[in-house]
Amino acid sequence: MMTDLKAMGERAAAVKLTLQELTTEEKNRALMTAAGFLVDRQEEILRANETDMDTAEQNGMSPGMLDRLKLDGPRIEAMAEGLRQIAALPDCVGECMEEWERPNGLKIRKVRVPLGVIGIIYEARPNVTADAFGLCFKTGNAVILKGGSDALHSNAAIVKVLREALQQSGIPEDVVQLIEDTNRAVTSAFMKLNEWIDVLIPRGSAGLIRHVMENSTIPVIETGTGNCHVYVDRDADLDMAVQIVYNAKTQRIGVCNACESLVVHSAVKEAFLPALKEALAEKQVELRGDERVRQTLKDCTPATPEDYGKEYLDYILSIRTVDSLDEAIAHINRYNTKHSDCIVTENREAAEKFLNLVDASCVYWNASTRFTDGFEFGFGAEIGISTQKLHARGPMGLRELTSYKYKIFGNGQVRG
Repeated sequence: MMTDLKAMGERAAAVKLTLQELTTEEKNRALMTAAGFLVDRQEEILRANETDMDTAEQNGMSPGMLDRLKLDGPRIEAMAEGLRQIAALPDCVGECMEEWERPNGLKIRKVRVPLGVIGIIYEARPNVTADAFGLCFKTGNAVILKGGSDALHSNAAIVKVLREALQQSGIPEDVVQLIEDTNRAVTSAFMKLNEWIDVLIPRGSAGLIRHVMENSTIPVIETGTGNCHVYVDRDADLDMAVQIVYNAKTQRIGVCNACESLVVHSAVKEAFLPALKEALAEKQVELRGDERVRQTLKDCTPATPEDYGKEYLDYILSIRTVDSLDEAIAHINRYNTKHSDCIVTENREAAEKFLNLVDASCVYWNASTRFTDGFEFGFGAEIGISTQKLHARGPMGLRELTSYKYKIFGNGQVRG
């Protein structure tokens, strides 16, 4: 086990310099080739995904997680389009971030560089495989992937196609590798490969992310779970609010940017909640509310404090009543996961206060939280949504997968 992991790390470290020497044009051609391979070989990928889906259904996987696992023609096309968009984006590697000259004549330039070798541990999201490859490849990083057992066949099929596309492009296949051993001990050992891996990124459940944060000897970029809130203010356009909550809750339930918690100002709850309940009934969403919510919606399930902090990934929505904007902000900051939160209001002053004081990587005014996504932000794809505050925050695109170095140019200066 350890020998195999060590060999993977050594291969990744060996190819990273070759990868960093590729021109932008060479990287873009390879990305376009990989996109074409994904579409042309989709039947092979879909057959592998069917195997994973059958096993997951037999094991009683929840609808939200099944949705994350499922691939179809449009989703494979979306994966390919993500690679095309990454190819079309400017190459940030080598970009001069700042430059200046010192009084002694030294010229200092701050330049964007790859991180090196990136390890990614993720669960039940086979589209992550292609996104991770594309973003890491464009930024000159080799990547070692460790997907969950639920998506093993899907991930293996996708990586096989990507490696063959690289081979056709004359690029070492080992710039992307997949760990196929599902033993938990392998995952634990993977998190200790700090000799070869520069950064580790976990994507998945709160338990997975916490385990990686607590056990990795490799620097970790934390990607958070999504207990996303929508706050309907006293000055909200209620028709707009219904549309936003409906979209944020039901458009896809198994994603981290779905709305899980609703906060409603007491001044509008009587007018708003029945209209929302009628809209959500189409998707049979279970509502769990506080006492004042249940006074308005008689058949609403009582909410517990645990409900307010839960990422359901299901057709369930918690609802809390507040009497002020300050109370709403305090509630959200207590229970959110620092992912994405929204205010619906026509009051600019209230919106600005919300946007300034809510502690989240993405804060919205009159828009669905479902837009927290690298594709929607114009990044082409994303490696994850970072909820931490060091190095990267929010959807992580190309620039978030780079570091920087200082290049200093002299003409014989020595320090006295």
